[in-house]
Amino acid sequence: MRNLVYYVAVSLDGYIAGPQGEFDFYPMCDDMTAWSNQEYPETVPTHLRAHFGMAVDAPNKSFDTVLMGRGTYEPGLAVGASSPYNHLKQFVFSSTLAPVDNPQVEIVDTDPVGLVRDLKSQPGLDIWLCGGGNLAGQLIDEIDRLIIKSYPVVAGAGIPAFSANFKPARFQVTRRQEFSTGAQTSWFDRA
Repeated sequence: MRNLVYYVAVSLDGYIAGPQGEFDFYPMCDDMTAWSNQEYPETVPTHLRAHFGMAVDAPNKSFDTVLMGRGTYEPGLAVGASSPYNHLKQFVFSSTLAPVDNPQVEIVDTDPVGLVRDLKSQPGLDIWLCGGGNLAGQLIDEIDRLIIKSYPVVAGAGIPAFSANFKPARFQVTRRQEFSTGAQTSWFDRA
């Protein structure tokens, strides 16, 4: 069975982006970028792969499907990428976006839980929950693994990693890796 994995960058105070969707405040470093591109190449948008020295058709290692909310999908649209992860099957949850003329992108305006349960029962690689916090909050009971890139920065405000009702969910640390800026990637599996 496939896992739903929330692989996301987070500030020390729990924000995945600033109030207007900003994410350029995360301190980047070459060792973390190289590691991420090697470990999770499918998380690099198709239109940016050449910039990072990657083949556009580099094979997927961990994920073959990505889930996004409208706010996570829109930055790609802003730069003309209606299929930002053309190497993955993309499901974008929105009740306001029109369908996209690309077989890799499906706009979904129904309950995300039902779709995730269906996807988990199908063969394939794991499912990447890319964002945002509202979608993650709706899917918290379906998330099997968290991969949190924690950056040593306090945002102060923004989009929280989870927007949901108070309902604690326990996870256990299974691995950690630190990088030159002090950023860490931590893996958590559902307890």
